Amino acid sequence: MINKPNFFLFTGGPGVGKTTLLRHLQGLGEQVVEETHRAVIAEQMAAGSRAVPWDDYVACCELCVRRDIAKFDALAADTARVFFDRGILDGFDPRWTPPADLLAAAHARRYNARVFVFPPWREIYETDAERRQDWAEAEATFGRILGGLDRFGYEAVVVPKGKVAARAAFVLEHALQDPASPT
Repeated sequence: MINKPNFFLFTGGPGVGKTTLLRHLQGLGEQVVEETHRAVIAEQMAAGSRAVPWDDYVACCELCVRRDIAKFDALAADTARVFFDRGILDGFDPRWTPPADLLAAAHARRYNARVFVFPPWREIYETDAERRQDWAEAEATFGRILGGLDRFGYEAVVVPKGKVAARAAFVLEHALQDPASPT
């Protein structure tokens, strides 16, 4: 098992401010890891592949999980605080049954016990070429993510809506706390 309490995961549905906050934290000098899902979708679209969520959801999930495992492993020796814009857990969804090797990898690679979950936020939600989910799907994703965190034994810390600086302060405050202490 690789336990990385210095690895902080941002998760949530599409268009909820994860990447904006990640960019802000990066500007403050924090180490960050870019989201895999958007990159995989863009690459698959450019290649004319069907491994995108709206054509072959399972293939897309598997590509994302494998890439997120590689990102985690590449930083496994790092002792600095690292914020991940999505991660291994984001590829697991009740709508598909993952291969045993990916499930074992997810259980063996542990982020900080507290995972930052971004709730649906209609006022900032937008769609684009890689983000095609409608608002109902964005809301449903939040519930699936909470269930997935529980399945993998993580504690959800819901990031309040608000200005990016306030969200950053919230995240940094919680990242500095001992994960065993109450939030």
